[in-house]
Amino acid sequence: MKRAFDFLFSLFILTLFFPIGLIISVLILFGSPGGIFYRQERVGKNGIPFKLYKFRSMRANTEASGKLTVGMKDPRITSVGVFIRKYKLDEFPQFINVLKGDMSIVGPRPEVHEFVALYSDTQKKVLEVKPGITDYASIEYFNENELLASSDNPKRTYVEKIMPDKLALNQKYLANPTLAHDLKIIFMTIRRLLKN
Repeated sequence: MKRAFDFLFSLFILTLFFPIGLIISVLILFGSPGGIFYRQERVGKNGIPFKLYKFRSMRANTEASGKLTVGMKDPRITSVGVFIRKYKLDEFPQFINVLKGDMSIVGPRPEVHEFVALYSDTQKKVLEVKPGITDYASIEYFNENELLASSDNPKRTYVEKIMPDKLALNQKYLANPTLAHDLKIIFMTIRRLLKN
């Protein structure tokens, strides 16, 4: 039931917002050299890696300087990137990941290998379900980039404070990973986006 909902909902969203996605694609192409999409390997269900899709919001080949993005003033972010990140439009292509079966609409956000390697045995339980586009942690840390921007050591702040908090919030979802729970989180996410 959950998989059927994920597939149909993603198909609906991708169809509905296709014109907006097309405009964003053109702006990205003309805004800076590089492709439309940014692909990054993330850790999925049962620890299986997959390529996560986003609209490219940063200059090409800048990931080597760090996987964390530090606020909207990060010099790697393009002018188009600032806008699409503010309204989370860069996340839109992840509905393709949902169609492919790599992700679900709701579930713990997928991490890169570097940070998953730091998980405790309890924290690794998030890998027992498909990662999602949104979850309680995404709502709670909606402005995560700004929090990192205010830190003297963004990576340490993420690893020692933000990541453990997010994983603790994931446990709330793992206790009841149902379609009804998913719908509740989807509505909470929409409400948070509308407040932005």
